[in-house]
Amino acid sequence: MKYSGAQIIWESLLKEGVDVIFGFPGGNTIPIHDALLDYPGIRHILVRHEQGAAHAADGYARVSGKVGVCLATSGPGATNLVTGIATAMLDSTPMVAITGQVFSHLIGSDAFQEVDVTGITLPITKHNYLVTDVNEISRTIHEAFYIARSGRPGPVLIDITKDAQVAQIEWDPAYEESIRLPGYRPDLRPSMNDFEQAAKMIAAAERPVILAGQGILKSGAMSWVRELAEKTDTPVATTLLGIGAFPASHPLNLGMMGMHGEAWVNHTIQNADLLLALGMRFDDRVTGSLSTYAPNSKKIHFELDPSEVNKNVRVDLALIGDLSELLQKLVPNLPQKTHTSWNEEINKLRSESALRDILYTPDNGRLYAAHIMHDILRATQGKAVIVTDVGQHQMWAAQYYKHDYPYHMVTSGGLGTMGFGLPAAIGAKMADQEAEVWVIAGDGGFQMTQAELSTTVQAGIKVNVAIINNGYLGMVRQWQELFYDRRYSATPITSPDFVKIAEAHGLTGLRATNRKEAVEAIDTARATPGTVVIDFRIEPEDCVYPMVPAGAALHKMIRRPMAQ
Repeated sequence: MKYSGAQIIWESLLKEGVDVIFGFPGGNTIPIHDALLDYPGIRHILVRHEQGAAHAADGYARVSGKVGVCLATSGPGATNLVTGIATAMLDSTPMVAITGQVFSHLIGSDAFQEVDVTGITLPITKHNYLVTDVNEISRTIHEAFYIARSGRPGPVLIDITKDAQVAQIEWDPAYEESIRLPGYRPDLRPSMNDFEQAAKMIAAAERPVILAGQGILKSGAMSWVRELAEKTDTPVATTLLGIGAFPASHPLNLGMMGMHGEAWVNHTIQNADLLLALGMRFDDRVTGSLSTYAPNSKKIHFELDPSEVNKNVRVDLALIGDLSELLQKLVPNLPQKTHTSWNEEINKLRSESALRDILYTPDNGRLYAAHIMHDILRATQGKAVIVTDVGQHQMWAAQYYKHDYPYHMVTSGGLGTMGFGLPAAIGAKMADQEAEVWVIAGDGGFQMTQAELSTTVQAGIKVNVAIINNGYLGMVRQWQELFYDRRYSATPITSPDFVKIAEAHGLTGLRATNRKEAVEAIDTARATPGTVVIDFRIEPEDCVYPMVPAGAALHKMIRRPMAQ
């Protein structure tokens, strides 16, 4: 049979297991969208902005474990995907972005809505393609999915010219395309000597700490990490993206490390004699000043991507490969150990820090974000998928919503993308339609992509949106308060009436100004069909504590005052 390039696109996506795609049409994707009508097995979610399509594909991938797919036209459609592609790249999210392109004979002529999207996205994709020949479409899509999901996952972009979309060829959908990537070797194996050395270092350690990163989730190594921690009696600290990789309720879970990590966690890392870094890259928000980072510890780095080893922190040993495979070889050969005095010392630090926790202060009639996170946690029994935007609320959610389940914390880590929350939650809900999904957003970031509320209406998707509204671009304001003598330049922000915004979309809007109203609003949102928006009016100048100032040692934290 003869197939058009557009039909081959959908046939190829079906072969890759795609059942949902997030997109926005344009002149140079009309043939693709027209052919979609003949493929009811793939659901197209119409977003309100192409950035929303990329973030939704990202959220879908993080919750489902599959490759997220987004689709946009050429020119501004393609460039609107860029922020979402960069977000996926820095957080190692498997994504395939498909863009339409002008006719191939017009490339380079500054044609209407022509832009060199492969050139633009070269630094923020694992690989990208410009397809001008219909005969190359099927093979390119097959390769793109393989690259996106294999090794260290990431985004791949395919730019397809309009003439390739409309051209027809004899083609067999059953034909299996082969992968021909001689320079791409995602599978790396460490030597047995490396395992023996690692086992000796673990056996000799008296003050070990596991640093649990997102690589655990990407590899599906959660059970092996738990066995490692329990067998060696080693406490576990998580990165922001590693939340959920180790149960929050487990006695060995310390909590989140880094700039806004728990005080006892950072002190523990600084006092350790061995760090077991599992699938994390020693980001600057995790380490603080490199010259003072964990100065007395040996370091073993378990990492899939060799380029991350010794990039930021020099390590004593690197085990390169898939984390699940590495731990399957290592853990059975480790002796049982206990570190009673070390864990007692850590628990003492934990108890001292708890005295400063805002959760333990009396209700003074004002509303604090920490209380909201705790109340959502209590109402959902810790089972909700939490999707955050970026800012103070993101850190409060990481600190106060405790995750026992993997793939339930979705957030933009490396790029720190405001506007990520709502569209990523749409993707997360499509990935797990039975899940209760909550968006935690700030009043600033929410306004960047609030139009996606209409996407939830048209797609029939329910997510609950908690807007942590303090009238500021809060994280920047916090820095201005602490380091710029409260000179609030460009951070006070006005907002529309979020309740009326919700109602304008045909949704339910609620507002809470105190703890009692907050609890009631959360309960109402959960019981109400369709997306619900809650405007939580919190204390304007509340800060995220602890905080490691930029360039400071990890243990040099600014801590919450004892009296709030």
